[in-house]
Amino acid sequence: MSNEQTHPLHATDKNIIDSLITKEKPEDLDLINLARLINRYTNFPGEIEIKKDIEKILKFWKISQNDLFSKTKNIWSKSFRPTNTNKDLVGSGFDTSN
Repeated sequence: MSNEQTHPLHATDKNIIDSLITKEKPEDLDLINLARLINRYTNFPGEIEIKKDIEKILKFWKISQNDLFSKTKNIWSKSFRPTNTNKDLVGSGFDTSN
């Protein structure tokens, strides 16, 4: 039996990945999105396709994971904050209001 799992946010994250993979010049929000997806999937058992796509994006953008994290740390330190339209940028996006 395989230990590979499908992440509960697979569909949403796959849409984000698909939008990032075509960007030639990533904007700050694109960098933030990729970094958070790396954090989400790094130790997740499964989601091989998403993990491979993340690697493709890093290669396409010609950036290492360490450089990406450095850039996103800098972006956040300059008062970047997600807007209400980007509410799923922080954490899992799970709505606990009910």
